[in-house]
Amino acid sequence: MTDQTLQFQSDVTRLLHIVTHALYSQKEIFLRELISNASDACDKLRFAAQTEADLWAGDSDLKVVLTPDKAAGTLTIADNGIGMDRDELIGNLGTIARSGTGEFAAKMTGDAAKDMALIGQFGVGFYSAFMVAEKVEVISRKAGEAQAWRWTSDGSGQFTIGEAEKPGRGTTIILHMRKGEEEFLESLRLSHIVRTYSDHIALPVVLEEGDGKSETLNSASALWARPKSDVTEEQYQGFYHHVSHAFDDPWLTLHTRAEGKLDYSLLLFVPSSRPHDLFDPARKSALRLYVRRVFITDRCDELVPPWLRFLRGVVDSADLPLNVSREMLQHNPVLARIKQAINRRVLTELDKKAARDVADYEKFWEAFGPVLKEGLYEDPEHREAILKLARFRSSQRDGWVSLDDYIAAMKDGQSAIYVISGEQLEQLKHSPQLEGFRAKGVEVLLLTDPVDDFWLSVVRDHAGKPLKSASRAGADLDGIAGSADETKSEDRPDDATLGTLIAALKQVLGDAVKDVRESKRLTDSAVCLSAADGDLDMHLERLLRQHKQLDKASTRILEINPGHPLIKALAVRAQQPGAVDALEDAAHLLLDQARLVEGEPPADALQFAQRLAKLMEKAI
Repeated sequence: MTDQTLQFQSDVTRLLHIVTHALYSQKEIFLRELISNASDACDKLRFAAQTEADLWAGDSDLKVVLTPDKAAGTLTIADNGIGMDRDELIGNLGTIARSGTGEFAAKMTGDAAKDMALIGQFGVGFYSAFMVAEKVEVISRKAGEAQAWRWTSDGSGQFTIGEAEKPGRGTTIILHMRKGEEEFLESLRLSHIVRTYSDHIALPVVLEEGDGKSETLNSASALWARPKSDVTEEQYQGFYHHVSHAFDDPWLTLHTRAEGKLDYSLLLFVPSSRPHDLFDPARKSALRLYVRRVFITDRCDELVPPWLRFLRGVVDSADLPLNVSREMLQHNPVLARIKQAINRRVLTELDKKAARDVADYEKFWEAFGPVLKEGLYEDPEHREAILKLARFRSSQRDGWVSLDDYIAAMKDGQSAIYVISGEQLEQLKHSPQLEGFRAKGVEVLLLTDPVDDFWLSVVRDHAGKPLKSASRAGADLDGIAGSADETKSEDRPDDATLGTLIAALKQVLGDAVKDVRESKRLTDSAVCLSAADGDLDMHLERLLRQHKQLDKASTRILEINPGHPLIKALAVRAQQPGAVDALEDAAHLLLDQARLVEGEPPADALQFAQRLAKLMEKAI
């Protein structure tokens, strides 16, 4: 087969410009990334060889070998791991940021600090090689296959792939160094980088020089198996970078060992930045499972629930068989007990962090709160612990508010926790449905994450206080102490006059509304929509319709503000002959106005425009 030249599948020009120019202050990172990839390849071989012993092929001494060649101007990083075939080379190296290409390209900014973090988020560490290399060659032979393949690129937007010769399995990367990058061919420099960034790699990283000398540069022991007192913060950070392939530092590190009925070690990290796949629909875990330090899988969903999928790190168990299969993992009681221990430990540590450093915890919540709240809906066992950790935006205060903070500040006569959900925070703050709450100084929690409507459907109360939607018609403010003039009873039509208007509006609108009622919540706006008790919340219904799970919108209650000048004028008009016909346009405009405020389009856009034009014509 002749060599083929193919195009990278992403905006490679922009990406490689960022890689080669935005990371200038940390160029040595390239070696960490390539060694981590080599280590992963060896881990995958160990796992595959549990069921296919022939893959070892007499070469079970796994290692990573660095070979600098000053005369040729090259640095070679070689491993004897699982290797790649032609399709895998194209898929893994020819598709940049393959799990989020469009989003990755859209987020690139040109700001060095931001883009450096972004490159880590999207797992494109291999391309950091182009920071120091003008050309990169990758020669790989997959374990169990005879044919090797060569992938070559200068990073200009295309790569070449063709057949190659290689005596054994694994992958060899040859970096043809740029002028001025000769420091990365010096043995002392390479040794320093490996000990700084890759000392935790659990297989030897060997430096081989032209004179036949070789030296193992790292300690080559499993970091999670060491006592905590023997591990430095720098080693923890290096290991986090290895298992997460990210450039941020861990926000929280959990390192523990359990002995007794169960024997296992945990080294877990909470990132400080969101991983790129955090909201992937598959909601997969990224924890690595080892059995007696032998790698099993890096996608063990049985170790943590989906609402803790942001965790990174390692779980090593001595109570599982080395030949454990995927089916065995799914039904293994040992993993189920380890999972429970992880859940409890993580929630306990988060609670400690929340109490110890409020500002730092709020940074965590901004990044991972929407994911943690999924547990409120999915995991009744841990619901109370998650509710204690939850933080919310408020209609009355800046910053984040806990449910306990909210309860401590409740007004005299207030018996419920009031919430309202929607897409935009500012839109919720100015919702007409909050006017009455605002007038009485009643705080409402503002929920803008899509998951909020779902967990609210199953979480009924907290600390004995029911959670109630402020958008429901039953949100009663009468019993709550507040300003003496909030209802302005003297500035409204009498009951008979108002009743005539309500009857006329009901007749005109017919089945377009469930009911027309006097509002207890409105102080400034003329109208608003509310959901009847027992109906779906309006925002939840809108989400379900957007996802094609509901066919049409429910009819809602139209609430009118009897103190608003427009409603008072309409009440007077309703007393005159022919009121129903005269109120036709006004009634539908009021309903459309209420729909627009809720983020809904008018029921009939053409009729809305015609009625509005007619009204403007009369006014002019």
